[in-house]
Amino acid sequence: MNSSEFHAYLGGNEGEGPLVVFLHGGGYSGLTWAPLNDALTKLVKCQTLAIDLRGHGCSISDDEVDLSADTMAKDISDIIEDHVKSLETHPEVVLIGHSMGGALAVHASLEGQISGLIGLVVVDVVEGTAMDALSSMQSFLRSRPKCFPSIENAIEWSMKSGQVRNSDSARISMPGQLKNTNSNQCVAVEVPEKEPEITKNGDATSSLPVTSEDSIKEEEEENEPKEKQFKPPTPTDTSPVKPYAWRIDLAQTETHWTGWFTNLSSKFLSVPATKMLILAGIDRLDRDLTVGQMQGKFQMQVLPQAGHAVHEDVPDRMAEVLATFLIRNKFAEAKDEFTPSFPAC
Repeated sequence: MNSSEFHAYLGGNEGEGPLVVFLHGGGYSGLTWAPLNDALTKLVKCQTLAIDLRGHGCSISDDEVDLSADTMAKDISDIIEDHVKSLETHPEVVLIGHSMGGALAVHASLEGQISGLIGLVVVDVVEGTAMDALSSMQSFLRSRPKCFPSIENAIEWSMKSGQVRNSDSARISMPGQLKNTNSNQCVAVEVPEKEPEITKNGDATSSLPVTSEDSIKEEEEENEPKEKQFKPPTPTDTSPVKPYAWRIDLAQTETHWTGWFTNLSSKFLSVPATKMLILAGIDRLDRDLTVGQMQGKFQMQVLPQAGHAVHEDVPDRMAEVLATFLIRNKFAEAKDEFTPSFPAC
């Protein structure tokens, strides 16, 4: 029996524009998209859904290490379907995925179960580079600290290690990657109970605005527009006796890694939706994608000032790129303060 409970963050204005669905990379959580969400919803009219994927963030799954592409693609399509059903209108859908989430966005798009899918954006993942990196992934995971004395210490590590280059983003995203070893819960899930807003066969996907503290509490400020409810937390921790460890042990999921990326380039090119690939460096482009880009099968944008976590390192710049993509393809309308520029690449 499936006892999974999926958690998600909602942003933008319900009933306004397309539904932009964010899928995070391995080890991250939906909080990784908070700065980008805030920037994007100021530029275009849209509604957003950032999912904590299986085994990540605040989601609780019956099998947290079954991160196979098929299983997670099914999770994604079911969550989107149930969320859309809960809305008064059925918006068109744009999938945006980073790293592992980008690969899963491709798999979910090809399943054909996401009604109204019009756009796909993959962030800094291509088949060749990803497959090459897998051989050193276990060494990388072993090199990371296994636990942290405080959330501030974890934030400091994420900056010094180069995982994130933007300190504001690091302060937001790290809580979703950690669990409190005393409670064995994700730091971001230590909040008051809230009635689920999205259900799937009796399983729940709850959404909540986020604010700051060691754990993230719910907050709704009066007279605050919905587009600002996806609040960036600023976690702090002053207790020396509360250890924090990684929310998920990615090393245990190794059997599924190749399944995420095998034939990813050809699958991406086969998705029958308008596509964009955002990269931190042109060296990440493989032959199939180079040919596909020259044939105009997708739009490409390179943001060389960013690292792998492009959306965290330069959220304002990436928001402009995404907003232009949405407006250029007539998926969304610009807000008054944004005038898109249409790049050649």
